[in-house]
Amino acid sequence: MGDRADTAHAVGPRLNLAGRYDREVAVGVGRVWENVLDWEHLPALHNGQFHSIALLDSGPWGWRASVVNQPGDVARAQVIEVRIDRDAGRYCSATVEGPGAGSEIWTTLTPLAVDRTAVVVTFHVAETAPERLARIGQRYVEVYTGLWDEDEAMMVHRERALADRRRPSAASVEPLNLGPLSALLTTLPRLVEFGGERFRLLALEGQVIAHAVTCPHWLGPLDDAPVEDGCIRCPWHDYRFDIRTGASSDGRGLTLARAPRVSVEQGDVILSAPPAIP
Repeated sequence: MGDRADTAHAVGPRLNLAGRYDREVAVGVGRVWENVLDWEHLPALHNGQFHSIALLDSGPWGWRASVVNQPGDVARAQVIEVRIDRDAGRYCSATVEGPGAGSEIWTTLTPLAVDRTAVVVTFHVAETAPERLARIGQRYVEVYTGLWDEDEAMMVHRERALADRRRPSAASVEPLNLGPLSALLTTLPRLVEFGGERFRLLALEGQVIAHAVTCPHWLGPLDDAPVEDGCIRCPWHDYRFDIRTGASSDGRGLTLARAPRVSVEQGDVILSAPPAIP
């Protein structure tokens, strides 16, 4: 990808302030910057606002992408450019092409604590009528409230997952008896812990299957992921996995953590360490 020297500049001279949104998020500013640069999560996590995204360019300055907001609406695609200025603690999301071209959304990030960041967002558009400006601003605030709700939930979950990964585990990998198969089947799907990791048990094609519930990409949650054709997808970035093998089913090459072996011995379901990799 290309590099650019320019960063976030002043608000466009012909734009007017339509509204402002303020909040605090329960993560440090570094985690927020990570989220700002993560263009890939938009259509997965925010599927109510984004349908698809195609990266056009990226670098230390930010990123530029073609965004489609609704299925089948390619003709109304927008080109969005996010320009960051870390030193100033702000970034600008500008619509470069398509509906709303010329509008700019400015966000200022202020660290409050290691786990708190203040966020101020202002919306600037090429509109002069006060009533219309007010309506546009109100709509922006409604949309951004939902977007930041979803982003904060992801960032908080990721922070906790990373902290858990940093803690040493002395969990046993001795076989675990889950009791009679007939009783277990009535409780599926079910979460279990084995060897210091969490797994989900469910029935698939007449067998009890175990799969990891943490996405290997960003440690996203797979606990409640629906199963479609034997596969699950991460709600954060749409990474997909075959639960029978843990292998990638979208060509992106990541693999779930190895699941324990599930067997039935004398009517009881036993979890045991998977066979060693040759």
